[in-house]
Amino acid sequence: MELVSIEEIRAAASRIKGAAVRTPLLPQSWAPLWLKPESLQGIGAFKIRGAYNAIAALDEEQRARGVVAFSSGNHAQAVAYAAKRFGIHAVILIPDVAPRAKIEATKALGAEVIEVPIDRQESSALAVGAERNLTPIPPFDHRDVIAGQGTVGLEIAEDLPDAGVVLVPLSGGGLASGVGTAIKALLPGAKVIGVEPELAADTAEGLRAGRRIEWPMDRRARTIADGLRAQPSDLTFAHLQTVLDDVITVSEDEIRQSVRTLAHRARLIAEPSGATATAAYLFHRGELPEGKVVSVVSGGNLDPAMLAEILSD
Repeated sequence: MELVSIEEIRAAASRIKGAAVRTPLLPQSWAPLWLKPESLQGIGAFKIRGAYNAIAALDEEQRARGVVAFSSGNHAQAVAYAAKRFGIHAVILIPDVAPRAKIEATKALGAEVIEVPIDRQESSALAVGAERNLTPIPPFDHRDVIAGQGTVGLEIAEDLPDAGVVLVPLSGGGLASGVGTAIKALLPGAKVIGVEPELAADTAEGLRAGRRIEWPMDRRARTIADGLRAQPSDLTFAHLQTVLDDVITVSEDEIRQSVRTLAHRARLIAEPSGATATAAYLFHRGELPEGKVVSVVSGGNLDPAMLAEILSD
């Protein structure tokens, strides 16, 4: 299987310029840690990079038909935002258990939102897309999406060329695939480590076994990190096997504590999915290789009630 190249990631960086924020790399005074705050994107998450790149790479006829996507929320907002910028229609299938803040934000961007059971979002998106002749924009199983997410790694390499360890949250694998590809191409001595919730650790198990292992959705849905409940495709798993040096799993309590630490110490609002990589640094530092550590804070979209509940624990 042909993997995404650094040239594709550089092309994506040119396409998304002006649509996605070039987020800063923030050194922390309280720890030898650098944070890449994708929570500062206009839609609150890194997903704008891949979604915008994928839509920008379509030809005029494909865009004119409109696009369809499925997502727990962040990719939904990204596709809705990109579609709005291009002036095209977007239909988004969202699980009916997704945080209301993410659902309402997607609607506010002008997308047509259809709520479905969590285990039917992909099949429903395929059916709606076929019925209406819409162009699909998958959340991770797409070369242009992976290349767009890889621009996070491109920026890390440019801003901290002596980085030793890059921590990336794991779910469908698009972000880790793209970031890992960029880091391995530009900083070959750095280690790329995926971080996954213990309650959705299908990728960790699959990488140990050398093959994709599927966990049922009801098992993956137990984690508070709603953005990390997907599992890799053949395409992303092939990337992960190539670019990841290790996978660390973190507990629900560690994720919650990391949300609190990022809020209190880094002044960053991170959703549980966005705090997961930092949890590996805070609670599993002894498992990390030597070197300067970068943690990707992938998003900051969560319901105010959940944020208040986590901060009050």
